[in-house]
Amino acid sequence: MNRWASARVRAMPESVFHLMDREKRRVREAGGEVIDLSLGSSDLSPPEELLEVLREAILDRTTHRYCLRSDTRPFLESATRWYARRFGVAFDPDREALALIGSQEGLAHLLWAVADPGDGILIPAVAYPSYWGAAAVAGLEPWPIPLQEDYLPDLGAVPEEVARRARVLVLNYPNNPTAAVATEAFFEEALRFAERYDLLLVHDNPYVDMVFEGSAPSPLALPGARERVVELFSLSKSYHMGAFRLGFALGNADAIAALEAVKAPIDFNQYLGILRAGAMALSLPAERVRRDVEVFRARRDALVGTLRDSGWEVRAPRATMYLWVRLPEGTDDVLFSVELVRRTGVAVSPGQGFGPGGWGYVRIALVQPPEVLAEAARRMGTFARAAASR
Repeated sequence: MNRWASARVRAMPESVFHLMDREKRRVREAGGEVIDLSLGSSDLSPPEELLEVLREAILDRTTHRYCLRSDTRPFLESATRWYARRFGVAFDPDREALALIGSQEGLAHLLWAVADPGDGILIPAVAYPSYWGAAAVAGLEPWPIPLQEDYLPDLGAVPEEVARRARVLVLNYPNNPTAAVATEAFFEEALRFAERYDLLLVHDNPYVDMVFEGSAPSPLALPGARERVVELFSLSKSYHMGAFRLGFALGNADAIAALEAVKAPIDFNQYLGILRAGAMALSLPAERVRRDVEVFRARRDALVGTLRDSGWEVRAPRATMYLWVRLPEGTDDVLFSVELVRRTGVAVSPGQGFGPGGWGYVRIALVQPPEVLAEAARRMGTFARAAASR
């Protein structure tokens, strides 16, 4: 036991992703090649215009100092204009918007800002792993909301006493890992639920652009949402800026002020050159983003088609860069994933890493070209048939 680890650290769930990282390293050290489909990090390059802004910023000595709140305003103006174009609702860049060092950082610090240790937090039973870790670090007590067939949380299954003890409801649609897309009607239901129990509804929305059919609604655009919704956006997926760690929060002014108060002693915002590049990204025509979404659509079709040919029953996702695949009944997803990468070189993410509802599933990321994904699917099919015959 680590004697320096706090109770918060001890409460954090064990990371199966560290386990998978070790297994991938062992395969490579033994001379094998890994088709890594375990990480949701876009392999596409940011638009050239963004990189040019960064090149210029590096040589601009005024960008080499600390970046204060006032320095983030051009980026936040661009962010609020983007949201107004997209969803038809205007937000004040001074009171209702805040720059983030990635939405993952924003969500973790937001929980510190709006909830106290011992408060409850409602999280879907399958969710992005950092939600569980962030809740533990904030000292909150998570309650996993069961999922329905469409992978939307069943809010009616939350017991009255649990809902009344909760402070925050966290949602994420389009969803990582299930790729589910929520309807406006669902978000209306979630907002009514939050109003009934006086919850802050936090919607993590990094995949807002990555939708193959139709579009994804924003709960922040609903009437009354300003009173209790904060929405987090990231530039990692739409603009392939994962390494640059940039996002923004929009929504309730009091919650934004609390988040800013927490961040003030912790960071001086992102590098000004990255903020300039982010502002440029948010001003690009929507067609530029759609072009890259079509790249992921082609990858989805290649992977789904080959998996089906190999005997897997899989749904074609409507959004995101993932497939959420159910394994044969009784299969331990961690053991499956470890053996898969050892025997075939294909690395996927075990479902248990995404919460208590993930047992028996794996997540496959569309972060390779179609021909590589098809080869990975063939290897998975061969592996599964061999495992079934043992």
